[in-house]
Amino acid sequence: MFIDIAKIKITAGKGGDGAVTFHREKYVAAGGPDGGDGGRGGDIVFVVDDHLSTLADFRYQRKYQAQNGANGSGSRRNGKKGESLTIRVPRGTLIREVESGKLLADMSTAEPFAAAKGGRGGWGNTHFATPTRQVPRFAKSGTPGEAWEVQLELKLLADVGLLGFPNVGKSTLLSVVSEAKPIIGNYHFTTIIPVLGVVRMGPESSFVMADIPGLIEGAGAGVGLGHEFLRHVERCRMLLHIVDVAGSEGRDPKEDFETINKELAVFNPELADAPQIVAGNKIDLATDGQRTAFRDYIERQGYEYYEIIAPIAEGTQELLNVVAARLTTLPPIKQYEAEEIPLELFESKKDTGFTVTVTDDIYTIEAEWLLKILQKTNLDDYESLQYFQRVLESSGILNELRSRGIQDGDTVAIYDLEFEYVP
Repeated sequence: MFIDIAKIKITAGKGGDGAVTFHREKYVAAGGPDGGDGGRGGDIVFVVDDHLSTLADFRYQRKYQAQNGANGSGSRRNGKKGESLTIRVPRGTLIREVESGKLLADMSTAEPFAAAKGGRGGWGNTHFATPTRQVPRFAKSGTPGEAWEVQLELKLLADVGLLGFPNVGKSTLLSVVSEAKPIIGNYHFTTIIPVLGVVRMGPESSFVMADIPGLIEGAGAGVGLGHEFLRHVERCRMLLHIVDVAGSEGRDPKEDFETINKELAVFNPELADAPQIVAGNKIDLATDGQRTAFRDYIERQGYEYYEIIAPIAEGTQELLNVVAARLTTLPPIKQYEAEEIPLELFESKKDTGFTVTVTDDIYTIEAEWLLKILQKTNLDDYESLQYFQRVLESSGILNELRSRGIQDGDTVAIYDLEFEYVP
């Protein structure tokens, strides 16, 4: 089964907790704290696997969890880092954060993408020893790993997309000009999944052609089988529109041509302006009058037009030469830019609350929603820092610190961030 959309939950590993231990050795008095730090949690990493062509695997597994970091231990031994979890997806998969709808990554290259980063390990009590605090009996917990609900959406990578009504000869053409073996039959909706084929023009020249399931009127609004696959046309550098010139199914080829282009515009207006070449197929079944009338109709609209008989490859080489030449003038296959998730999305969840604990003049704040803001805040940027300050104020956290008696110079700890309080 061809699956091109899936929704999953990913959670990176939690950082290990720091240790509270003290050096114990015979004849050594007051050895001092020696608790090690916790290990960092594992990441969730997406990588492209060209052996995959669908997202079917994600129908059976919806939750993915990376390994947690190990806790620290005595003798300043740090915990082991958690192993990252690698998730393999087909090339062309888009990864979106569900709640905001923002695009996190376009998996169109071989570069891995760390979608959720593991939490940092907590500090052991070794870090908290000072001249006035020689026996710190506390350590830091590891921070939680990032957690997201993401939608995976596959948009195939192809140079040329084949368009047309069902049974006009798209699959036949692809089977003749490439090594692809699509299902071919003399009935509607033979093609029920997109099929890719590599068209080789020479030793170092080739392009990828995609056979998109046949569209019908209303496809752009969700009617028929083809509407599910219109997304795969969006990446194509150009479109090759196949039309049954003979009208062998009792349809008017002119109306077919207009209908398909209208459906493209309904689904995505940019598709209506995409480079398009028209190929009239089944000319052996058409009269001379039908062929001449349709050619004139297409050329009056400014499209290049070529006639073919796909099953016997008549006219296909000339068509391929024109397509290959046109591709050399077009930009590469479209890639989508990643988008930032707005911090306001996390701030809106501040009503879920927070906790403040005080240990030896260290005020520790914990709030899952605040952690997400902290992970996305650039603390070296003045505006970002000011925004974070406003969040602390508007959420009531600063008021809670004041009510707890915080003084100038006391330490505030928010997960792995520490700073001195300044009234």
